[in-house]
Amino acid sequence: MRRNGSGRRRAVVTALVAAVSVVAVLALGVWWLAPNRYLPWDTAPFPDIDAAVLSPQQVTVVELLAREHAQQRPGTFYAEGVEEEWCADFVSWIMREAGAPLSNPHSGHWRIPGVYTLQEYYEQDGRFEPVGSGYRPDVGDVVLYENTAGFGQHTNIVADVDGDTVTTVGGNEFRKIRVHTLDWAGDSAIVGFGRLTP
Repeated sequence: MRRNGSGRRRAVVTALVAAVSVVAVLALGVWWLAPNRYLPWDTAPFPDIDAAVLSPQQVTVVELLAREHAQQRPGTFYAEGVEEEWCADFVSWIMREAGAPLSNPHSGHWRIPGVYTLQEYYEQDGRFEPVGSGYRPDVGDVVLYENTAGFGQHTNIVADVDGDTVTTVGGNEFRKIRVHTLDWAGDSAIVGFGRLTP
């Protein structure tokens, strides 16, 4: 009888160890494959940016990004009270506040709630620059990401550029506004850029 109980306990412990090992391996796989923007922590502090080299509109965009990153408002603030994925809403709101409002190609409204429609807007406005076109992103440009590895489309705004490295700020990243630094020329998820200026 005691042997049977001991054997069951050993089987339960073995099963638990196996389950924990599988979860750990899966978590490491997600951590390894997921772009930084999908990991649940800020990956970079808000950068110190030399405003002297920026246009007045770029300065306004950077100031807005810094303020919103510090305030961490909920997504519904940027989405006019709507509960939805809000990365494109955040981009739309920043652009409106910076004096460069977007126009939804389907409704004409300033808010564009979807990344695909955001790209459509930039294409129709003649301000979309696909990766590989030779365009180098600038402060205030909008980065558009494709649906890679099941993580969904995404968008954020360039806050700083240093050669092939950009620092971006985006909303709806684990319900927060977060900062990331990435190699814009080497990130395979980037589809292209929406230019701040025509």
